[in-house]
Amino acid sequence: MTNILARFFKEPPIKPEIQDKATVDKMYKHWSIRIFLSCYVAYIVAHFCRKNIAVALPFIGQDLGYTNTQLGILGSSLYMTYGIGKFINGIIADRSNVRTFLPTAMIISAIANLCFAYSAVFITPGHVSFFGLPSATILLWVLTFFWGANGWFQSMIFPPIAKALSYWLSKSERATKWSIWSTSHQLGVFTTVMISGILIGHFGWKTAFGIEAVLVTITGLFLYWSLRDRPQSLGLPDVDIYKNEPIEKEEENKKAKMSYFEMFRKYIVCNKILWLLSIAYAFVYVIRFGTEDWFVKYLMEYKGDSLAIATAKLSSLAVVGSIGAIAAGWFSDRSKSGSRIPINIAFFIGLGVCLFLFHINTIDVFDYVLAALIGAFTAGPQLLLGGVCALEATSKEVASAALGFAGMFGYVGAVLSASGTGFMIDTFQKHFNNGWLGAVIFWISSAIVGIMMCLVIMAYSASQKKKLQAQTVESSDEKETVKQ
Repeated sequence: MTNILARFFKEPPIKPEIQDKATVDKMYKHWSIRIFLSCYVAYIVAHFCRKNIAVALPFIGQDLGYTNTQLGILGSSLYMTYGIGKFINGIIADRSNVRTFLPTAMIISAIANLCFAYSAVFITPGHVSFFGLPSATILLWVLTFFWGANGWFQSMIFPPIAKALSYWLSKSERATKWSIWSTSHQLGVFTTVMISGILIGHFGWKTAFGIEAVLVTITGLFLYWSLRDRPQSLGLPDVDIYKNEPIEKEEENKKAKMSYFEMFRKYIVCNKILWLLSIAYAFVYVIRFGTEDWFVKYLMEYKGDSLAIATAKLSSLAVVGSIGAIAAGWFSDRSKSGSRIPINIAFFIGLGVCLFLFHINTIDVFDYVLAALIGAFTAGPQLLLGGVCALEATSKEVASAALGFAGMFGYVGAVLSASGTGFMIDTFQKHFNNGWLGAVIFWISSAIVGIMMCLVIMAYSASQKKKLQAQTVESSDEKETVKQ
């Protein structure tokens, strides 16, 4: 069985390079578009089995009688397994076939969603006890288990996408096209929220997991047909060579002599910039999942919105978020300093201001505007810190692992967001009779910490640049002395 799985997921062999330029041009045009669109669709649909809980959460709590803290623990289960899994599966994905790895992950995630939803059919809260424990407690454990398992399978989705994009996008187009691809997240959230809202409103919360699981399964089967691994597996040259991108031959020669784990140690474990980026990324995720997962409940309880209005406001957050991602990529590609970090600082400041204004705003129409801006200001650092910046701080040979490493920190933030938000709501409600104020303070504080981390990254990068310049001057002086 193990050998069968190993062969199924094994990277396809590198084919002899095609010499006919016209054929290469035609194939590159076809496959680069096809791979990009497949990855785009995959990530949209993957959210069907992940973000459906954002709309279902208040109804799960109402139906099963769980507190905000308990719902926070339930939500955290996905983020804990997702964060760890994103890193581990990133390592596996670097050495696996994108064509088989990604579809398999989506189908198994769909199965986990079905188990999550329909376990509540077989175990119903009440006075019945199992092994001395109330059935409601047992059900919470079961739901937490399946949602945590879903998190692991969901963590298998992004790494192969990251691998595919790193191999099919050249350096000069990476930030812009990555930012376009990243809109798949916002569109995925938007689509999931709308579909889940309709399904829950008419048929109950369980259908949001059942029907959407079927859609994810169908997409997984489609991806097996549409995807391919690296250009080299089709007989095409490396994308940077094909597009005449400048390549540091000395660095490439060094990498050619290194094993995967040597590169892993150099470009990930000992990479201080990647560590700093990942820590900053964690605080982006505190805000991202705080707003995405709790906004519907927040709007219904604090602002008295209906389910339809609440989902519409959350949808505006998701839709305009995509514009924020594209803007961040565009501005950072054109930054005169060559640094993407100041863009992140500006977005963090805008995010903190909009969160504050959203909480105090009493004019309904402005809620849509502010929710949209929150989405845009969140999407910028999400794209740059854990995506483009992390990718540029490492090597494409370990791209999936590097982004998985940053993602692991991101989901540490997500765990903190889910459990921390639930705790802050219950605590502030108890002591100040305004639970949601605690949640907003928690999110704004995370934006402030994000700004501080970006300043640390800028300071460290500047010190490393000065050190490198000094070494270059010293090396030049030594060569001049030898000549003399």
